[in-house]
Amino acid sequence: MAHGSHRAVAAAIIGNFFVMVAKTGVFFITGSAAMLSEAMHSLADTLNQVLLMVGIRRSSRVADPRFPFGYGGERAVWALMSAVGIFFLGCGVTVYHGILSLLNPHELEGLGWAVGVLIVSFVVEFAVLVLAVRTVHKEARGKPFMAYLRFEADPTAVAVVMEDSAACLGVVIALGGIFAAHWTGNSAWDAVASILIGLLLGAIAIWLVARTSHLLVGPSIPPDARQRVREILSGNPVVEKIVALRTRMLDSETYRVSAEIEFSGEILAAKVEKRFKGRFPDIAAHPDYPEFSAKFADCVVEELGDQIDLIEDAIQRAIPKAHYLDIEAD
Repeated sequence: MAHGSHRAVAAAIIGNFFVMVAKTGVFFITGSAAMLSEAMHSLADTLNQVLLMVGIRRSSRVADPRFPFGYGGERAVWALMSAVGIFFLGCGVTVYHGILSLLNPHELEGLGWAVGVLIVSFVVEFAVLVLAVRTVHKEARGKPFMAYLRFEADPTAVAVVMEDSAACLGVVIALGGIFAAHWTGNSAWDAVASILIGLLLGAIAIWLVARTSHLLVGPSIPPDARQRVREILSGNPVVEKIVALRTRMLDSETYRVSAEIEFSGEILAAKVEKRFKGRFPDIAAHPDYPEFSAKFADCVVEELGDQIDLIEDAIQRAIPKAHYLDIEAD
């Protein structure tokens, strides 16, 4: 996923920087509030996607003693920063300028320039969106696209998909506002388009904040994966009971599974019996051997469980914050 996300984000940075420069130039020609909103939109997208690229780079570092589960969570951290940037820079500035334009209307000029740049911007934004959607769709591997996008996909790829979807829709809104202002002679339509683009950015930002916060808090792994873990444990004849099963998504590509299970002494005894007979051929002739092997296996399992409990208790007394310990029989 990292390679696909890297490519999608790199393409988004290049595309958004290009259209940002073009929209800014046309704003100075036309004075359109909607065009300024679009320029701010592209500027916010460019800066935020730079943050996403930083997250991808930092998350690719190899796990070390300080972070034994790796740095994958950094993608969510930087994606959250990107979403906050969209809200304040994109939504806040755009809505503010739209309101100012409503209060202080002015005549629009250079309609042809505005329309031309917006059409080119739509083509560029749509191409980046298609690349991002293909990246996520490939990684979904047949899973429902929207469900995968919402709960499992790489947060950097999700951010690009949502930001460029908003960018395409924003261009349509800006075109509508500029045309309406030109046909009616009322520049208020242009200002209204600016406010709508800002509100669109705000909605996208709130969705991204909620999505990345969910990943940072540490949700359980997807239900199908969790069910598969249960099936594997239950399908093992040695496992008598699943006492507890805890899972967590450390990042979109890394899961953590913690399980407490009870083993079957009888089945273990049957398996151990073959080893005993191979090493001590004469022991099988003893009349009490079958009963001994079963009880011995039970005692081993019980003692193993008791020792694990003692170790966990000692660690939790020494480190109260150590709530979940993956102590297991091996």
